[in-house]
Amino acid sequence: MSRFYITTAIPYVNSTPHIGFALELVQADALARHRRHRGDQVRFLTGTDDNSLKNVQAAQAEGIDTGELVTRNAGHFEALRGPFELSFDDFIRTGSDPRHAPGAARLWDAAVTAGDLYKQPYRGRYCVGCEQFYSDDELIDGRCPEHGTIPQPVEEDNWFFRLSRYAGRLRELIASDTVRIRPEVRRNEVLGFIDSGLSDFSVSRSAERSHGWGVPVPGDPSQVMYVWFDALSNYITALDYATTGEAFQRWWSDADQRVHVIGKGIIRFHAVYWLAMLLSAGLRLPSQILVHDYLTAGGRKIGKSLGNSVDPVALVEQYGGDAVRWWLLREVPPVGDTDFTVDRLVNRANEDLANGLGNLVNRVTSMVHKYRAGRVPPLDDQARERLRATEDRVAEAVDRAMADYDLRGAASAVWEPVDEANRFVQDSRPWELAKAERAGDAEAGRRLDEVLARLVADCRLVGRELRPFLPHLAEQVTAACTGDPLPTATPVFPRLGVD
Repeated sequence: MSRFYITTAIPYVNSTPHIGFALELVQADALARHRRHRGDQVRFLTGTDDNSLKNVQAAQAEGIDTGELVTRNAGHFEALRGPFELSFDDFIRTGSDPRHAPGAARLWDAAVTAGDLYKQPYRGRYCVGCEQFYSDDELIDGRCPEHGTIPQPVEEDNWFFRLSRYAGRLRELIASDTVRIRPEVRRNEVLGFIDSGLSDFSVSRSAERSHGWGVPVPGDPSQVMYVWFDALSNYITALDYATTGEAFQRWWSDADQRVHVIGKGIIRFHAVYWLAMLLSAGLRLPSQILVHDYLTAGGRKIGKSLGNSVDPVALVEQYGGDAVRWWLLREVPPVGDTDFTVDRLVNRANEDLANGLGNLVNRVTSMVHKYRAGRVPPLDDQARERLRATEDRVAEAVDRAMADYDLRGAASAVWEPVDEANRFVQDSRPWELAKAERAGDAEAGRRLDEVLARLVADCRLVGRELRPFLPHLAEQVTAACTGDPLPTATPVFPRLGVD
C-alpha cells in the first residue's frame, strides 16, 4: 500500500469557476479515486488563491470589500464538489484558513535563514492576469503571451529570491526524473527554460499597491508576499507545516508520491520557483508534476479574462455530471488544446454512455429477466479464467495510462470491455439460443447460460473499473447487475438531446 498526496492548483477567485478549472479538478479526482480503488492511501487537496491582486481589482470594480468578494466566489469553487462528485479531502482558502499565513511565514523565514532573500529596487512590466513580471523578450508585440494585455510598468522596492543559485540542481532533478514532469513535452519545456538562464525573482509586493491585501512579509510591514510565493506554499501549509504537524510528516515528508496537477500556463512556477523554494527550506520535493493543456472555445483559450467562460455547473444541471465528467476524461488528450462545444459533449455521452454502456446493461439485464427469471447463471471455470484475464488486462492498461497522466487513454482502456461485450452480444445472438432452447435444444440452453453469465460478469467488471471516472454511473451499473434476482431492468443512462 502506497501513500499519495494529490493536489490541484488553486485558482484566483476574482470570478466564478469556468470549465477549464473543472477539467483540472476532474482529472485530479480521477487520479485520487483510482489510487484509492487500487488500495492506496490518498489525501486530495484543492482550494482557492484568495490573495491575488486580481481579486482586489475585481472587488474594486464591484464596489465591495475584497474579503466579501473572495468569500462569495470561493464558495462557488468549493461547491463544485457536489455537481462533479469530487472526493477532495481538504479545501484550503489562503485568505482565511488559519493554517496558511503562519505556514507561509515559516517558509519565508526558512529562505531568509538559507540566505536566499534580499531586498532591492525593481522596475519591470507586470501582468496582473498572470501575477508576474515579464521581460521585454518574453512579450509578444509588447503584450502578455497568456492574456494579450499590455503589462503595467511597475517600479518599487521588493524582496527577491536567489533562484539563480539553484539552476544546476533544478536541471539535474528534472532531467533525471527525480521530479517527474509529464507529459514529456512539458519536461523538455522546463529544461529549456532553465537552460536559457534563471534570474532571481521578486517575491514581494508593496503593501500600498496591494491595498494591504495578502500575507504580510515577516518583519517588513511595507510588503506583502508575492501571490505565487504565498500560493505555492498552500500545498504544505494545508498539512500544518507551520507546526510540523502529523499531517505534514505523513503526507509530505513520508508520502510515497506527492503529485501536483496543474495547467501548462503555470508550469514555471511549479517546476522551477516552487522546487527552488523547497530546496531553500530543506524540504522534500514533489515527486510528480502533471500538466494539462487548455480547453478552448472556437480555438481560443477558455478563461474569465477572455470573456468566453463556460459555466460548468450549468452544464451539469443541463446534461448531468456523468456526461460532463466523461467528456473531460474521454476527449481531452495529454498534449494539445481541446475545443469544447456542447454538441461534442452530447455526442460523446450518447455514443458511449447511452448507446454503448447503457444499451449493453439494459439488453443484458432484460435478457436475464426474460430468459432466466432475473437469476444470473453461474460462471464455469473456463469463464472465470477468461474473466480474470480480462480484469488483469484492463487493470494493467488503466494503471499504465494513469501512470503516464493519460486520462483519455485510461478511459479508453475501461471502454474496451464495453465494446467487446457489445460485439459478443451480436456474435452469440442469445435470442436465437433462447428460441432453440424453447424448441427443446438442451445444448442451446446450456450455451445461453454461458452467454448470459459472461455478459453480466463483463458489465460488473466495467462497473468496478469505471468507479474512478464516473462514480455515479458506475454505481448504477453495479446495482443493475447485482442481486438474486436482478432488479427490474431500467436505463442506466438515457440519451441526451441538445436544446
